[in-house]
This record gives sequence, structure tokens and C-alpha cells, in this order.
Amino acid sequence: MKATVGIILGTIGILTVLGYPGGPATPPGQAGSADRPQATVIHDAAAKAMLLGSHKFSCQWISWDYFGTAEVTEENGVMRLKANQRQSDGTDFVELEGFITEVHALDFQFQGWIVTQISHINGGQPCRRERTMTFRISGRRKYWRLKEMDNPCEEVVDYIDIYFR
Repeated sequence: MKATVGIILGTIGILTVLGYPGGPATPPGQAGSADRPQATVIHDAAAKAMLLGSHKFSCQWISWDYFGTAEVTEENGVMRLKANQRQSDGTDFVELEGFITEVHALDFQFQGWIVTQISHINGGQPCRRERTMTFRISGRRKYWRLKEMDNPCEEVVDYIDIYFR
């Protein structure tokens, strides 16, 4: 009986760590509360104002004719970014989630993950990148583009863009 109780309690502890009741809301390895920065460092207040709110979001492999959405929110001084775009007549998608750690006039640092699934890339399987990345404005463009454009799963370039409002 004691061994059974120990196994049950051990299992409950494991489930708690994995995000079940009482554990973190985000599974380990994803940008969640354990990875949350202390506060977003703001170097340019106007750039921060441009970022907050809803934006169009796109990856060239899916469409530039219809867009997904990106949402930038702020809670307790920490800016969060969540976005997705899905193919209207297929299974292709791009999504990302994480935190904005620094905001400059022409770029921002994003700490989190991006997953793309494109039918003709990586055998149609999801491709995940998770690290600190930069989105930046270049020239007269009306969007921030992911600087780290090289797809980590195949030798192609991903244009992942967040558009100004």
C-alpha cells in the first residue's frame, strides 16, 4: 500500500511539473513563466507604442494575399508576442509565441519559438526554432521582418513579417 501511494504521489508531482493542475501553464521547453524575462527593456517609447496591439502577420510560403494575426500585449512590464497564419485550403502554417525582451527604434528582440509547417519543406513536417531572434524594419518597409531567415530544417529562406497597424 505504501509503495502504491508513493507511486501515485510521484506521478502527481511529475504531472504538476508538466503543467497539469498546480504546475506551470506552459510545458517545459516553451516560452513560459519560467523563461519570462524580468521586464522588457525599452530603448524607444514610440517603437513600443507601434508594437503594442494587433497586427497582420505573414510567411511567404503561405500567402501574401491573406494574412494571419499577431498580438503584442504587455503585463507587469513584460511584452508578449503571439502570432499565427494558416493556409486557407491546406495544412501549412506558421505560429510563434514568446516574449519581447528589448525594443529599439528599428528592431526588437524576441525570445521564444517559431514553428513552420510547409508542404514542400522538410517533408511537410513541422520545423521548430527556439532561441532569441530579431525582428527589424529595413528601408521603407512597413513591417518588421525576422532577421534569422534561414530555415533550420532545410536550405530555404523564410520571410516572416509582422506589419505595422
